[in-house]
Amino acid sequence: MELLKTWLDPLIFSSLGLMSVLMLAAALERAWFYRKLRLEDYTDPHTLMIALTEKLTVIYTVGASAPYVGLLGTVFGILITFHDLGQGGDIAVSRIMVGLALALKATALGLLVAIPAVMTHNGLSRRVEVLTARWKSLKGLPE
Repeated sequence: MELLKTWLDPLIFSSLGLMSVLMLAAALERAWFYRKLRLEDYTDPHTLMIALTEKLTVIYTVGASAPYVGLLGTVFGILITFHDLGQGGDIAVSRIMVGLALALKATALGLLVAIPAVMTHNGLSRRVEVLTARWKSLKGLPE
């Protein structure tokens, strides 16, 4: 249990930090790609769609899974608190509340990672729709 107590926060926070970095890198790459994109270079709608949606899965995955990573940290934090409580002795209520509050910080961080990821994914997905419509217009295809 001491090992889990020692490594829980670093594991959860580093996981969420890595997820944030991956999401941000993918989002910046996509924004740059969409800005430099020349629609006239694409003749096939499937090739265009593949190019437009590349790396969106990474952003979506971060948005979908970050709350669960945070929740996992919270669950383990609560388990540690209850384990300490179950060991007996005179444990102050304030110590229990501090343990539970610290456990909840993992969920909060998971949400802080997920919300921008979901917003970014939605914005980039809308950009894909707009670029696809522009490509169809350029090619004289019906919507």
